[in-house]
Amino acid sequence: MRLRLVSYHAGWRLAFAALVLMAFMTACDRTVPEDAPASVRQDADEFSVMTYNVGAYGYRDRTGDGQADNPKPEEERAAVRAVILDNRPDVLALQEMGGPDVFDAFRAELADAGLDYPFHLLLQRNRSENNIALLSRYPIISHQLHTDDTFSIGDEQLPVRRGFIEADISVGPAYWFRLFVAHLKSKAYDPRGHTEMRRNEARLLNNHVRRSLSREHRLNLLVVGDMNDHVRAAPLRTIMGAEQEYLKDLRPVDRYGELWTYYEEEAELYHRYDYTLASPYMVPEFIPDKSAVIRHPKGSRASAHRPVLAVFSARDMVPADAPLLPSYEYDE
Repeated sequence: MRLRLVSYHAGWRLAFAALVLMAFMTACDRTVPEDAPASVRQDADEFSVMTYNVGAYGYRDRTGDGQADNPKPEEERAAVRAVILDNRPDVLALQEMGGPDVFDAFRAELADAGLDYPFHLLLQRNRSENNIALLSRYPIISHQLHTDDTFSIGDEQLPVRRGFIEADISVGPAYWFRLFVAHLKSKAYDPRGHTEMRRNEARLLNNHVRRSLSREHRLNLLVVGDMNDHVRAAPLRTIMGAEQEYLKDLRPVDRYGELWTYYEEEAELYHRYDYTLASPYMVPEFIPDKSAVIRHPKGSRASAHRPVLAVFSARDMVPADAPLLPSYEYDE
């Protein structure tokens, strides 16, 4: 009798343990798809462009001692690399990249992990540690670093703080496109008005876009970057045109249909500040089903921004083949 009782309790414990294990495994199965990288396989005739604000990747005063000599912590840098390596974009546009030494180390670490970008540009203004950069698997056949754009507020003449990168990228013998990389003025307080400064920077960027399209209206052209404002704000209306006549908002979403790309931790608010905008003749090559705002398990450790990945077909198509994109009724 005692032997049967002992066997019964032992069997019950084993059964209970099995149930707990099954429940744990089921829970893991539910969480893995939510946390898995959002990358998708590209076909041979497709290419991808990612824009990513990598979150103060250069040196900063991170200890409060008044010295801007602290690098981005290795855990955060590793998280940035993981996000990029899991999605492997063909063309990568960066905001908040450090100076030349930091940029070179960043590229070397990606190359050591098997992702090499032989073509690259860094636009640094006045030894800044908050720069824009471009990396590409494909040849950059021409480029211009726009550092001379200025605007007036009152009697003061002000430069575009971070400049703009303009680059022509050859994907293959039959397809190339022009890319602008931008990082507009932040919402940090400025006595001259951060909104007015950002709107003026957007106007100057639009000038470059319109100049390009006036020379070749069928041009494949992309504008990507951190615009530091929402889609109905004046800077975005200025860049795209009142009716998006110059550029279309491609509007990738994450797997849950969410658009946000920036989490403002202090206010607990979600924003969309990071954009991929395309000229009317590049929209037909856009592949929405393979494009996304990247949701990644290490994303929150990497940066307050989420990257935006857009995939395109590397062959010219006619506007009639363009995917349906949203239109906006802008507030005045």
